Amino acid sequence: MEKNNIHIDIKNVFKSYSIGKKKVEVLKDVNWQIERDSWTALLGASGSGKTTLLTLLGMLEKPDSGKVFCGDIEYDKLSKRQSNRFRNATIGFVFQSYHMFPELSVLENVYLPGMIGFGVKNYKKKAMELLDKVGLKERMHHRPSELSGGEQQRAAIARALINEPEILLADEPTGNLDSVTGKGILSLFQEIHNEKSGRTIIMITHDPNVAALADKIATLKDGQIITQTDK
Repeated sequence: MEKNNIHIDIKNVFKSYSIGKKKVEVLKDVNWQIERDSWTALLGASGSGKTTLLTLLGMLEKPDSGKVFCGDIEYDKLSKRQSNRFRNATIGFVFQSYHMFPELSVLENVYLPGMIGFGVKNYKKKAMELLDKVGLKERMHHRPSELSGGEQQRAAIARALINEPEILLADEPTGNLDSVTGKGILSLFQEIHNEKSGRTIIMITHDPNVAALADKIATLKDGQIITQTDK
């Protein structure tokens, strides 16, 4: 792997949580390099630390020790304000639960991140274009409760793309969907990946069939990356 092609570099990362008086180690000396413009599926059993690792990549939490780099940027060197700005401009999130604001329209939900900090100019127009791209042009003025689960997840993907992020993090994005609807969401991820825009996708899944769509498959077991293979 060429050094200048490494988008994310995780070095000797440990992460634990305290549950009462007990300390539970979730990530144990994780080392992982992710190439730019790749789609990596992260497999692992429930409780293996997949979501914890994704939250560290997304700057939602900090490791107990170790370093996380995005290109030449070391996460731990950024101030809180710098971290917030970097995350908003660089990272898009798609969760298993759609996390839509029920009081806002679908359009407002999508363009909201574009209003924050150094978001995109003409964010409303951009949001409309993205909703058209994901097949929700006719639904943009509806409330989330008026959409199906698959439609809400499509809106969540549009929202994740509003600031044209370099990194797209997806945590079981088809987990709450039936198989037919899930296939539609995965087709949308394939379309995004095929644009070859330099965007790196990291997707948590427990389904080997979903993982097979990615360029690379990494397996997390007992808090460590134990394998990483190319297709």
